[in-house]
Amino acid sequence: MSTVGSSVAHCHGPITRREMLRVGGLGLLGLSLPQFLALKAGAANLPAGGSFGRAKSCILLYLSGGPPQHETFDPKPEAPLEIRGDFKSIPTKVPGTHFCELLPRTAAIADKLAVIRSMTTDNNSHTASGYWMLTGYEHPSKIEVPASPEDWPSIASVVGALKPSERTPFTSVILPEIVHNDNAPPAPGQSGGFMGHTWNPFLLHCDPSLPRLEIDGLKLPESVSFDRLTDRANLLRHLDRQFLANMHSEPVAALDRMHERAFDVMQSATTRAAFEIEKERSSLRDRYGRQKFGQSVLLARRLVEAGVRLVQVNWPREPGDQMTGFPVWDTHKNNSPRLRDVLCPQFDMAFATLIADLEERGLLDETLVVAMGEFGRSPRINPDGGRDHWGSCFSLAVAGAGIAGGQLIGSSDRDGAFPASRVLRPPDLAATIFHLLGINPLGDFPDLLGRPRPLVSGGTVIRELASA
Repeated sequence: MSTVGSSVAHCHGPITRREMLRVGGLGLLGLSLPQFLALKAGAANLPAGGSFGRAKSCILLYLSGGPPQHETFDPKPEAPLEIRGDFKSIPTKVPGTHFCELLPRTAAIADKLAVIRSMTTDNNSHTASGYWMLTGYEHPSKIEVPASPEDWPSIASVVGALKPSERTPFTSVILPEIVHNDNAPPAPGQSGGFMGHTWNPFLLHCDPSLPRLEIDGLKLPESVSFDRLTDRANLLRHLDRQFLANMHSEPVAALDRMHERAFDVMQSATTRAAFEIEKERSSLRDRYGRQKFGQSVLLARRLVEAGVRLVQVNWPREPGDQMTGFPVWDTHKNNSPRLRDVLCPQFDMAFATLIADLEERGLLDETLVVAMGEFGRSPRINPDGGRDHWGSCFSLAVAGAGIAGGQLIGSSDRDGAFPASRVLRPPDLAATIFHLLGINPLGDFPDLLGRPRPLVSGGTVIRELASA
């Protein structure tokens, strides 16, 4: 395993002001300037050519709750009714490939997609299986667990730390809300974990479907000009330097970084403009879907256009869905009407429009798009007309970043219950995301005690997605 060491000999080019600010925060967490520069070198100056680093950014659509493989990307039309469900399969743009009839727009762009039908975690816990999908590291638990300071850093946090944006204060963003189970704390796998708050992705808690988007903490008061803001920022930085010199505290460092981010965003015209979603054409907003998820996906496109490296869009909860038996994609009851009337139409509109929109703007070849959940749904429909948790085999879709479209990777058995070929696991997906973003998946990063930690454990880059 190759290791990113402490030497800075391979770091080419100047370090930016934003990176210097990052160093200030990381230094309080145990990372020295040489270590930071080594991380930068490891992220940017390892294997070139081919598909390595083909993606400048990534949009991760996280369909929390667990979308059913049968009613999305892996229908089983020949199976009995209690397995295949109420819906038919339809041909896609790729001859011989069928999706569920609930995804007609997605079927029309199947030639742009690579669909994995053999992903497995063998874990039926929302939080533990989701942790594996979002970090690439298996959780020791098989039951529902809350987030912990000892968690492994998420893929989003690693990208934010190792591949800082050159164009915006935001490198890694989660929106429109954090994932949590019913009446429970945030799920694990969404933070910097044991690397501390400085590695956390920036959470944008928002509702882009409202007439005017406002982000708490990022709005400039009407009485404050940009010149006054700059003066205040400089004064605060001066005071912070004096205070931090005598207060080596991780929470204090995290607060300082949040101040820096907020100041930088309000001073960045490009980043501020990305939030002006109301300036998009009404017809395009309609194509994404006017619901919270669709408009969040549109906001994600605007953010990567502004230079954000990774945007994770979580499927948002609806008012009153707590403890209903079928919140988000968790369709233990009424699977068919819930998918037909709410879930699949929203996803189908937003996902297909995102791919087309990125292509029209010349961004698809440099943007990786991943649509996934934490697991799938059980092959057999239960007595309540629902499908239950199923981590043994499920599907996800990938597009962009030069990936050859029209692919089916792996297969499931006749019931959609277990992989029949090309078994893939979350570390393989994590390794592929890192590879395409130009981060060596075989590299290490030093933890707070200076110990090398492997970015990916036991996973390999999925060759079908990295053959360009």
